[in-house]
Formats: sequence, structure tokens, C-alpha cells
Amino acid sequence: MTIRKHFLVSGRVQGVGFRYTAARVAEKYGLTGWVRNNYDETVEMEVQGPKDLVDTYIRRVQLSSVWMKIEHVEESDMDVINEEGFHVRF
Repeated sequence: MTIRKHFLVSGRVQGVGFRYTAARVAEKYGLTGWVRNNYDETVEMEVQGPKDLVDTYIRRVQLSSVWMKIEHVEESDMDVINEEGFHVRF
């Protein structure tokens, strides 16, 4: 089953390669979506793919780098859309 989630992540998530790590992990697991930095020092992303992978995505990103520290994650369900790839937005 394919799902899509919106994540708002806070902590030490800017200036530590979070966006590129998030994109690399998403591509490795065949997920689609996007990630971007917000002006309030949070990171926002939408991630779409198989339910089991999307449900564990943030943990997989956190384990991919010792430089970042996720302190809080807000997540919400979204409608699945037709898209390809995972993109870093600026």
C-alpha cells in the first residue's frame, strides 16, 4: 500500500546535511517526494512510498548521520500523488 506523509522536523537539522541525507535515504528505498529548509530552522518534507518504509523513514534518516539530532517530528497523512523521484527544494 502506498501512502504519503508530511513531516515537519526540528532539532539540529540545518547545516548538518539533513536535506541531502534525507534525499539519499529516500532514493535508496525508492521513496518519492521532497525536502526543504524552513526559515524557522525546521526542515519540511513530503515522503511517499510503501507504508512500512514511509513509517520508518525518519528513523532511517537519523541513523544515517551522527551530525544531526532530531528532537521533534510532526507528521500528517496526505493524499498520494503521481510523481517521480525525490527532490531537494530551495
